[in-house]
Amino acid sequence: MENIGIETERIEYKKTTGELKEAITSIVAILNKHGSGELYFGVRNNGDVLGQVINDETLRKVSQAIKNHITPSIFPEITIKTFGGGKKTVYVKFSGDQQPYLAHNVARIRQADEDLVMSQEMYSEMLLARGGENCSWEKQMSEYTIEDIDMGAFKSYLTKAKAVGRIEFDSDDPVVVFEKLDLFAKDGIHLLNAGAALFCLCTTNDVQMAKFATNVKVTFTDIRREDKGSIIGLSKVCEQYIIDAIDWKADIIGLERVETPEIPVEAIREAVINSYGHRVYNNNQCNEIDVFKDRIEIHTTGGFPKGHTPEEFLDGNKKAIRRNKLITGVLYYSKDMETFATGLKRIKDLCDKAGCKVEFRTEKDDFVVIFYRNLREIWEKESERKSAENPKHQNDVLADVLEDVLGNQIIHLLTENNKLNQKQIAASTGKSIASVQRTMKQLSEQGRITREGGKRFGHWKVK
Repeated sequence: MENIGIETERIEYKKTTGELKEAITSIVAILNKHGSGELYFGVRNNGDVLGQVINDETLRKVSQAIKNHITPSIFPEITIKTFGGGKKTVYVKFSGDQQPYLAHNVARIRQADEDLVMSQEMYSEMLLARGGENCSWEKQMSEYTIEDIDMGAFKSYLTKAKAVGRIEFDSDDPVVVFEKLDLFAKDGIHLLNAGAALFCLCTTNDVQMAKFATNVKVTFTDIRREDKGSIIGLSKVCEQYIIDAIDWKADIIGLERVETPEIPVEAIREAVINSYGHRVYNNNQCNEIDVFKDRIEIHTTGGFPKGHTPEEFLDGNKKAIRRNKLITGVLYYSKDMETFATGLKRIKDLCDKAGCKVEFRTEKDDFVVIFYRNLREIWEKESERKSAENPKHQNDVLADVLEDVLGNQIIHLLTENNKLNQKQIAASTGKSIASVQRTMKQLSEQGRITREGGKRFGHWKVK
């Protein structure tokens, strides 16, 4: 069997065109490291020539894959090379000077014969060297078109943007809206990566969510992964996951049941949408939400902007550093994000007002918002204090709570219809007539309701 030499940093071998996706990755990694290289289909990793069946469709398939999945575009030489015994291989010779290149929206770099994910620092440096902001990931052409958008997410966004008055044009045609938001690529058919990330069910927005039994990542009680989705849709999924996991305190105030979350919902929403607006999208990593017994962490992949700390932004006077200017600009129109670097300040202000402890932590590859669940301890101490001041048997306390609830229900029903009788009230509340009679007697003794007129034709007066 003929051998053509081992793989190098500039030469890659694939057994067949069935490894086309991996080949695309290798081409990009070599381009980003060396600017040119060669790739063979039909050769083992050790250089042994296997050959493969090749026709015109084979070459077209390779050409289309390179065209559709490598950005910026390259124009390689794709030919058939024949070796001993008539064994045919597909030979791809490629070059380019528009680094960084992306394969399936991920930047790679060659190291020996491996294709590693490029670090954010290296990607940023290459990007600035090439041409800066206009060459950023979010402004590259995606594989998605207007036909791929999630109409539910799109309609939700547009309705909100118009309601807050930041989008004033009348049209709700996706084509018109995307044109006005500058989300189309130059060909007028494909969406930019920003448009795809915002409104399509794409894999760049993946997120992992988990609940843990203790304060460390040892035993989890729930784990969920969303492998694809739109920013608009997945941000709501993430918010709801956290809201469902937190504790709430319920108080009866007047006629209403008032519920208070242990973490302000608006602060959760701000942290989640910021994690999508400011994340790095081409590093093959995902955002993460971790629910522990004592805290909840929201991880933004890509880390905090280099050379800066979260503390610089807590007074609201720091100039915004927008990693994804187009994405955050679109989210500004729906008032999901602002463009004045006030997100961290809003989170902290909301938590300070509620008495919820919050911290911001920077890691090598992540930025983390940490909400501590300290309000639960405060609520428990308040409950213990009230119990000590007014000790009651547990059953008595439960009975009082139930009577208070039933009393408020009765007040509410009589406010809407003051001619209801006790049998009708019992049916509406699902309680026995005896319970309704006892509670209405207490309400009368408290002066909260009085009966006017006779038993048959009279009515109730709510005070």
